[in-house]
Amino acid sequence: MSFWEYLSSRHQQLLTDASEHAGAVLLCMVVATVVGVLVGVVTYRSAWADRPATRTASALLAVPSLALIGLLVPLVGPGLPPTVIALTLYGLLPIARSSVLGLRAIDPALVDAARGIGMSPPMRLLRIELPLAWPPILTGIRVSTRMLTGIAAVAACVSGPGLGNEIFRGLAARGSGNALHEVLAGTLGIVLLALLFDAAYVLIGRLTISRGIRVR
Repeated sequence: MSFWEYLSSRHQQLLTDASEHAGAVLLCMVVATVVGVLVGVVTYRSAWADRPATRTASALLAVPSLALIGLLVPLVGPGLPPTVIALTLYGLLPIARSSVLGLRAIDPALVDAARGIGMSPPMRLLRIELPLAWPPILTGIRVSTRMLTGIAAVAACVSGPGLGNEIFRGLAARGSGNALHEVLAGTLGIVLLALLFDAAYVLIGRLTISRGIRVR
């Protein structure tokens, strides 16, 4: 059986795995974005608060994904829960760091001007600071998404969802006629999902970032 014949015969299962993979990554990215931006907002004004937050997130990235997911299984069980927790933790660092950098890069004169016209701190944050910091934040989100799309494949070892199941089936059946096809289909599917996510972020950037900020 050729690779194309394999894809034709397994296309329904591959589409199901791809949708589960994308859904898991998207869910984790939503949670990681909310938490990462909140961490950035809370810590960007203070170096002593920023360093522990970013160092903790950096330390989490040093933990092998297989080990972290495996350690979570006795606590929350196999499947989706350890996948979501692990991926969310891995996605925090680029988003939190880009949030801090974006907020610190804002011209203080703009913030002073907003304060001068009577804007409250929450209003300044929502209407001035976060919109100006959005381009680097979006960059951090893109980096995290690429990373999590690949890491999510490891979740298949604990009955997690996604295209990693194709890869692990192929590795477990190495030497069989379809082993290489399974690994290749899972790998190419993950690469394609990463490209689709990236294209979506490019579109979101064009729709949400004003032309003046993009040019600058």
